[in-house]
Amino acid sequence: MTWPSFYDPERVGALYAPDTAEAVTVGLAEHLPPASRDRRKVLLLLVDPQVDFIHKDGSLSVPGAIEDTRRTIEWIFSHAAEITHIAASLDSHLPTQIFYATWWVSSEGGHPAPFTLITGEDVDAGRWRPLFETAWSREYVRLLEAQAKKALMIWPYHTMIGTPGHSVTPALYEAIAYHATARQTPPTFLTKGTLPKTEFYSLLEPEVKVAEEPDGGVNRPFLDLLASYDLIYIAGQAKSHCVLETVQSVRNHFRASPEAMGKLRVLIDCTSSVVHPQIDFDAIANETFARFAEEGLRLVHSTDPVG
Repeated sequence: MTWPSFYDPERVGALYAPDTAEAVTVGLAEHLPPASRDRRKVLLLLVDPQVDFIHKDGSLSVPGAIEDTRRTIEWIFSHAAEITHIAASLDSHLPTQIFYATWWVSSEGGHPAPFTLITGEDVDAGRWRPLFETAWSREYVRLLEAQAKKALMIWPYHTMIGTPGHSVTPALYEAIAYHATARQTPPTFLTKGTLPKTEFYSLLEPEVKVAEEPDGGVNRPFLDLLASYDLIYIAGQAKSHCVLETVQSVRNHFRASPEAMGKLRVLIDCTSSVVHPQIDFDAIANETFARFAEEGLRLVHSTDPVG
């Protein structure tokens, strides 16, 4: 296939100003039928396709993410006439949040290093003490354990609002803009992760609900949007965390309907896992996805036909 003139595979993972004008001009020139005419509605859901996760110098760079993104972009170009709509989540953070070093201090007065796990036992023993929302923070780590969630991880500062790392990686942004004009369907961007007192891996809901916050529960309007599509393709970063937890959320809300579960497709060669010194996140993700596949979820490749 001949790629659009603005696309250079070698620039995937490079930081530059996207050529939006060229991307939309080329998209308009394709003269594809508008998405509103699609008999089969296909959604591409991109999870956190941002510079800090994809680029090699990103603050939370995921090994393999550049190659994943290249395959995602080329999948969009190859199937532009079949993709009805593209939606993307944007992980969006502030300097002081419960999963950052700023929130916690040790008994010796130091702050935790990135990738430190903080457990309920650590907090009870005084090894780590919250500097903000003290009562909530102590309860939070216990709730994670009680609900069989991931233990609280201290992450490097990433996708900070207002920084280049928060942006959609440029080559993918151009592909989204191209598709939007070629099919006359504006993309949807969902912001997640701004609540200081909870983690937000899934784009649909936080790890622990915050009842008093408008974004502290399940995003039911977006769930309703998902339900309106015939096929839902999912790609993005990271497979072990935000992709996995997004799929988990969708599965939890769709599982009563085998027909709904059968809509889900994970582009398994368009997502990779976080690498941790002690935890094999990829193995955990693969095991969980395999279990979901038994419930109707399909793991597919970007080289497979849409369907």
